[in-house]
Amino acid sequence: MKKRTFTLTPPQFLMGGFAITIIIGTLLLKLPFATEDGGIPWIDAFFMATSATTVTGLVTVDTGTVFTVFGEVVIMMLIQIGGLGFMTFAVLVILILGKRISLKERLLLQEALNQTAIGGVIRLAIRLFIFSIMIELFGMLLLATVWVPEYGWAFGLYTSLFHSISAFNNAGFSLWSDSLMGYAGNPIVNLVITGMFILGGLGFTVLIDVKNQPIFRKLALHSKLMIIGTLVINVAAFLLIFFIEYGNPNTIGPLSFLDKVWASYFQAVTTRTAGFNTLNIGDMETPSILLMMVLMFIGAGSGSTGSGIKLTTAIVMIVAVISYLQNRSEVTLMNRTIKRDIVIRSFAITVVAIAAVFVTLFLLTITESELPFLLLAFETFSAFGTVGLSMGITGDLSDPGKVIVMILMFLGRLGPITLAFSLATTKPDKVKYAKEDVYTG
Repeated sequence: MKKRTFTLTPPQFLMGGFAITIIIGTLLLKLPFATEDGGIPWIDAFFMATSATTVTGLVTVDTGTVFTVFGEVVIMMLIQIGGLGFMTFAVLVILILGKRISLKERLLLQEALNQTAIGGVIRLAIRLFIFSIMIELFGMLLLATVWVPEYGWAFGLYTSLFHSISAFNNAGFSLWSDSLMGYAGNPIVNLVITGMFILGGLGFTVLIDVKNQPIFRKLALHSKLMIIGTLVINVAAFLLIFFIEYGNPNTIGPLSFLDKVWASYFQAVTTRTAGFNTLNIGDMETPSILLMMVLMFIGAGSGSTGSGIKLTTAIVMIVAVISYLQNRSEVTLMNRTIKRDIVIRSFAITVVAIAAVFVTLFLLTITESELPFLLLAFETFSAFGTVGLSMGITGDLSDPGKVIVMILMFLGRLGPITLAFSLATTKPDKVKYAKEDVYTG
């Protein structure tokens, strides 16, 4: 009798790898010397490890005051692994040990890096790792010009490195309880932090494409969409937040005009994935909150350190709807035809994402019935987009509520990726059925 073997698919392997990383991170954060007072509850250690590995930034305990340097370094490593992907690190370890990369491992890396072809994935992983480290070190040096004079060499360099890694990987973790509110008008902090998470949110394939082909018109369609889309959505969000919050006495109202611009710009671009804030989210106007929820749902770029349904997914859906309303037979963009499979996959990802957000919010309204609906909705969108912004209720969630948010953070980081690849592997139908109309609309 032939023995049956159980083989994990690439999406299942990636999900399992992230789950193991979270478990290891939980155990490390639970160690007595990882916290200042000798320990935190298991649920909080689990939540913090999940938030760091999924590069979200939601916290149930204050990072800078609760954890020791060891605990903060663990969080920093989880952020790095979660941002670049544990499979990238696994391949690098195998290469360092002088082992051969198998075909299965190449397929897994292809899935993790969101590539359509297996050729060159090892070289791409190495380049991405080196590129990421160089960007993070460069960001650290720039931030050090602000924080070394303020905090001294040791803590100044350390906090610069921590925030640089957190920013590039779109994690949103900060060593300060108020995030970056103390630097709302500092141009260096604003430009460096936003520059880091915008680069990380564009996606590694876009960065490599730009490096190899600096002429814009010769870039791949995906790279063009990401660059133009990011510019348009960031400018629109900045203008909307600036005008909505202009007279708000609790946010940018009392600030000078220049500081108003800096604060509005930072809060507009951070919302899609990064999770840092220079304004108190709870004091912002309701229209701004709703706008931020939409931005968090859209998220960053495919193959980036951010999550959400992805900007290109949203663009494809909008163009597909416009094409349908104009009675076009094909979806075209920038003189290119978008494949039907990509259009269907975009809608499928969005529908699943909406379902995940709705189910989570529904459950939270049951477990956290005493908290306002808007605050729960904001927390839900932030968890799905692995953004990390909060209106101040994360630490007040019940244990069941924390578990629900953790599950959504996990799905938000891996769900759209695994779903996209599952749908990309199409199989021809063996049976053809008769066609019949269904009335819609």
